[in-house]
Amino acid sequence: MANLIVTGGAGFIGANFVHHWRRVSPQDSIVVLDALTYAGNPANIDGLDGVELVEGDICDTALVSRLIDDHAIDTIVHFAAESHVDRSITGPDAFVTTNVVGTHSLLKAAKAAWLDRGTGMPHRFHHVSTDEVYGSLEPNDPAFSETTPYQPNSPYSASKAGSDHLVRAYHHTYGLETTTSNCSNNYGPYQFPEKLIPLFTLNALSGKPLPIYGDGMNVRDWLHVEDHCQGIELILRNGRIGETYNVGGGQELPNIQVVEEICRGIDAAFAADPSLAQRFPNAPAAQGRPTAELKTYVTDRKGHDRRYAIDETKIRGELGYEPARDFPQGFAETLAWYLANEGWWQPLVARAALAA
Repeated sequence: MANLIVTGGAGFIGANFVHHWRRVSPQDSIVVLDALTYAGNPANIDGLDGVELVEGDICDTALVSRLIDDHAIDTIVHFAAESHVDRSITGPDAFVTTNVVGTHSLLKAAKAAWLDRGTGMPHRFHHVSTDEVYGSLEPNDPAFSETTPYQPNSPYSASKAGSDHLVRAYHHTYGLETTTSNCSNNYGPYQFPEKLIPLFTLNALSGKPLPIYGDGMNVRDWLHVEDHCQGIELILRNGRIGETYNVGGGQELPNIQVVEEICRGIDAAFAADPSLAQRFPNAPAAQGRPTAELKTYVTDRKGHDRRYAIDETKIRGELGYEPARDFPQGFAETLAWYLANEGWWQPLVARAALAA
């Protein structure tokens, strides 16, 4: 039996991991530490047994220390992060505070509890990072591997690179038992509607424009969040201490192709279920028109990386990782979830509209 702290566990990837871990290890206890900022939602983990939600900041080292001691924590899975690139361009301070200072706060608390006080407790600090720390690839460049030099190009990716280096340093300097994973673009249930797939899906249902940056040919490796959680589980159970593992979905697609898949999926869903036209009357598909008419090209964002791609050779070879979904299957599951969970996303959309 393990006792976990999952930081950011009320956010998108963290909440999916909490659901995943409850299924595969129902005997374990989980403390979710989440600041419940705009992207953290207690509803994401409602109804889960054996999960305690603590509203708090990872920068509060004293709080983290108390949680480790009070719950005999032996595993920290660290998702908490500011992660939206556009927000990092307009407000980088929050990214440095949460992603760098916050990660250091967790590392200090973990070191004090697991090493300095001499408990000798077997432990694990797993840090969840991003492929964006590696920079941008040209069309014919090999995919990112764990030995690719870091070349972050946005305040977001620079702050995540800093946190990665701190985790590595705490392992090599102090002996903290750490692992790190660098993942590609996640999508799936509970994703806050500011990222491409949920944003465009909900815009299409409301008849709003689908704003495509530049020429739409920026390429990403798309990873369904449940496949990501499976990869993290493999690392926690069998990953080598001190190692980094890249986790990808094996679905390298230009953004415009993703947008076209969203449009096709919504058109097909409306054709198959006439009740959707009553629920979402402003959608072009409700009026028999193609969702693709909402596509709009806008000025590219600053420092927009052209291509990311993940080389999964290490995690596949060492741990047997293999994503279960290609993008069409994964998106079909995701669209079905958003259509079935309007009560989850409507308050978020309404709140965002009020804040605009």
